[in-house]
Amino acid sequence: MKMWQPDRRVTGPYPAGEDEIGPLNRLFSDAFTDRYRRDGLVGVRVPPLSRVIWSYALRDAGAGALIWRDEDHGLVAFNMVHHSGAEGWMGPLAVRPDRQRLGVGTVIVQSAIDWLKAAGVTTLGLETMPRTVENIGFYSRQGFQPGYLTVTLTGDVTGRAPARGVIRLGDVPESERADLLARCRTRLQQSAPGYDFTREHELTRELEIGDTIVVERAGDVQGFALWHSAPLAEGRQADEVRVLKLFAADPGVFLGLVRGAEGCASRARIRRVAVRCQTRFGAAYAALIRRGYQTRWTDLRMTLDGFPEAVVPGGEVLFSNWEV
Repeated sequence: MKMWQPDRRVTGPYPAGEDEIGPLNRLFSDAFTDRYRRDGLVGVRVPPLSRVIWSYALRDAGAGALIWRDEDHGLVAFNMVHHSGAEGWMGPLAVRPDRQRLGVGTVIVQSAIDWLKAAGVTTLGLETMPRTVENIGFYSRQGFQPGYLTVTLTGDVTGRAPARGVIRLGDVPESERADLLARCRTRLQQSAPGYDFTREHELTRELEIGDTIVVERAGDVQGFALWHSAPLAEGRQADEVRVLKLFAADPGVFLGLVRGAEGCASRARIRRVAVRCQTRFGAAYAALIRRGYQTRWTDLRMTLDGFPEAVVPGGEVLFSNWEV
């Protein structure tokens, strides 16, 4: 006699909107809590993300905000797929714990790969926890190769000298902001052809979750840093300024941007700056350590075979986080 089996069909992808934030948050918390439990961290409960961070992730992904549903129309999986011009990445992404190990993960990752290839990206990556060998193995089977770490470094701003020579986008007259961002894009593309963070800059200002600071010399943009101060977790208070995207033409500009981020934190009465530092830029990493920054978290960057990260000229720095 044939045993009855529950219907395990999964359909999608469907576009996700902000009306899906509640279900997305529940799946996010459940899936990542389960991931920690399977890694041996039994007492850890991953909190839901704040609504405004989900709004940023969904709007930044746009048509790349993909979800899948079960036979009862319940949310089974999601993948937030982003591209900043030629740079493409995916995250966060998750599969509901009861539907893991059934091939759904392969479907959502392959869908993201197809979507980003169709968008014409030249870089295609993601970040995962270095200790989670199961995840690394899974992504490797999908064609991804391990690269450098993204190390989250944090520094206390108490007692820091105020920054000088840094332009804050929010302080620029509204009529001049588009021109400043266009010049940031032009300078970035001189070093990383096709890369474009304009949408992230604009969304950050629109949602009032952070800002962008710029360093100029003789009227030419030499660097910029995009930062967020909105708390990641639901119900938390702002406790850090997180530098998520940064370009600097030389080490002096890099330190100027770090000081500028510290000044923005001090102005907002926030005591800490967190920098998402890619370790392929060893001199910048060392400069942060000398400044007293401490390691708080690590993520492993992986890129699809044939879609590597941009290589910028020596002495320049390009940090681009692949997380929200």
